[in-house]
Amino acid sequence: MYENVQELLRFIGQPWPWYVGGGMIAVVLFILLFLGKEFGISANFRTMCAANGAGDMASFFKFDYQSQAWNLMVALGAVFGGYFAAQALHPEMLSNISPETVETLNSLGLEYEYGKVPLVLKEAYSWEGFFTLRGAIMVLLSGFLVGFGARYAGGCTSGHAISGISNLQWPSLLAVVGFFTGGLIMINFIFPYILKL
Repeated sequence: MYENVQELLRFIGQPWPWYVGGGMIAVVLFILLFLGKEFGISANFRTMCAANGAGDMASFFKFDYQSQAWNLMVALGAVFGGYFAAQALHPEMLSNISPETVETLNSLGLEYEYGKVPLVLKEAYSWEGFFTLRGAIMVLLSGFLVGFGARYAGGCTSGHAISGISNLQWPSLLAVVGFFTGGLIMINFIFPYILKL
């Protein structure tokens, strides 16, 4: 029995070809379109605020939040799926990144070894790192900008790139181009300077 579980975990944890994940996303989107629903993770923040009575303070939160319970379950599934992967899968399955990426991280002053777990940058994402200028920028400022940007753009990357483009929405295509352009600028030109703080 134990060997079968280990084999199953190895099967699940192996690198999957792009067309498997892409095909699964297409099937899920077809079902959502058929049911008249749109997928997006950032919309769950509005749902949680509305469920906790924020509608008394702002009209933005006055809506039928119970109709979005399914989307909240998707977000919770992503959280529990990540926890399951971190607890059940083998370390080599979680740290399957290229040696070139490890070399780049090391050149930026981040101590990282190939195959090492966890993948979290402890220099910023730890209690010690949080109270540094670099940690504050990476966690607080970036978190605010991502949250504000997602709301200002009317959705996050999953909402625009997966649901919006599937619905042939022109604003979603523009938002996705903006997300990726901003990401490329950040990681290539700004991120290396933040890491040197």
